[in-house]
Amino acid sequence: MEIKDLKPELIWRCFDEITKVPRPSCHEEQIRAYLLDFAAKHGVEARTDECGNVVMVKPATKGNEGAPTVVIQAHMDMVAEKNNDTEHDFMKDPISTYIDGEWVKAKGTTLGADNGIGMAACLAVMIDDTLVHGPVEALFTVNEEIGLEGAQNLGKDMLNGTILVNLDSEDDGEIFVGCAGGIDTTAIFSYKRSLAPDNFTYMRVSVKGLLGGHSGGDIHLGRANANKLAARFVWECSQKWAIEVSEINGGNLRNAIPREAYVVFGVHSDHREDVINHLNKYAAEVKAEYKGIEPSMEIIIEDSERPEYCIDSETSLALVRALYSAPHGVFSMSRDLEGLVETSTNLAAVKMIEDNKIKVTTSQRSSVESRKNDIAGQVEAHFQLAGAEVTHSDGYPGWAPNMDSPIMKISAEAYEELFGVKPAIKAIHAGLECGLFLSKYPELDMVSIGPTMTGVHSPDEKLYIPTVEKFWKHLCLMLEKVAKL
Repeated sequence: MEIKDLKPELIWRCFDEITKVPRPSCHEEQIRAYLLDFAAKHGVEARTDECGNVVMVKPATKGNEGAPTVVIQAHMDMVAEKNNDTEHDFMKDPISTYIDGEWVKAKGTTLGADNGIGMAACLAVMIDDTLVHGPVEALFTVNEEIGLEGAQNLGKDMLNGTILVNLDSEDDGEIFVGCAGGIDTTAIFSYKRSLAPDNFTYMRVSVKGLLGGHSGGDIHLGRANANKLAARFVWECSQKWAIEVSEINGGNLRNAIPREAYVVFGVHSDHREDVINHLNKYAAEVKAEYKGIEPSMEIIIEDSERPEYCIDSETSLALVRALYSAPHGVFSMSRDLEGLVETSTNLAAVKMIEDNKIKVTTSQRSSVESRKNDIAGQVEAHFQLAGAEVTHSDGYPGWAPNMDSPIMKISAEAYEELFGVKPAIKAIHAGLECGLFLSKYPELDMVSIGPTMTGVHSPDEKLYIPTVEKFWKHLCLMLEKVAKL
């Protein structure tokens, strides 16, 4: 069976088509063309703004023309992550999906259910003539995963609705009414090249097989950070022997906990066996520390060719120390909502870039604006002490819960009516676009819903099939209830 054969057929068919269209962040040209072609094919009104966002419009069903206009919203882009042994070009290859029991997965890559299934629901609403609803607008935003760029730059007068249902949540039975704000902090280390000593042996230490995950939704799970583990080992070696670092690389995306990292470094040839023995001891200790959390962790060491140049010793040691000691993980928990992470930071990526520079990317989140700025300031001070040049992104606001929200009450009533249980009303530590929508359209009443998926932002991403039908029924009944207002 293919995913297009699953039920409800309409939403799964739309999702199947979406998985065949390349759409990594910053490269939404093909998916935007698909959306506009879809609208033209089905006679649906569509408009775009300068940023590349798309809005589709569906008139109310007969007798419901006076109902409030509802905006249903999803983002176009997906996180483009793959396993190192997977051959896949996210710019041209379709996602290879398959069904594993009650889950839909992808072969060696992210699935893109975040937020492809939300897009599919929007499209299905646009063309399903059996639904009862008031006026509906479907908003598809760009570059959500790299800083909510589409929401940041949403064109004026793109929306007419007063109710917005964000379709970017990942837990059935939960209705989200708030989210964290975020800001990215980047540290740049400038280094000089020094000739690699010829009496040194060079080795590559690799950390891989980690679970990674979403730096908002999964940060509280205590998963290992590949950048931290690689830096920790090299720092321990630097305390015992003189080292020369020639290459370092780890992580990819600001909003993903890094799953893989490596460092190429050298020690005097007399200490080669000492380093290997220390790695074996270190790997055993770290695996024991993360027992039950990181079942597939690998920490390996391999001989590497002698490079021509290394990073100068002062900078490389400052970098290794900074990465080893950098804050990462949960900083504080919410005092208002039990179990909700209030503030966190993610040591996301380390990359060698042009002009003899090394770029360290971090991401900070908090549901309290002052705490968000505080943790960003602490990260800035930390890397300044190591001699790096530090900058911050513009950031984005959080979304404060409104426990008197009419659409929240409608959503909860619809879920209980359909499934016989009360949904949980929650806020989420991940960043949603809702805070930015609210800053542009202050009258919006909003909730966020979605089917169950796990492992988002990693090749372990999977979508739980039974909850997709529940998600679809829930959304349809919400639209029908709003139409009767």
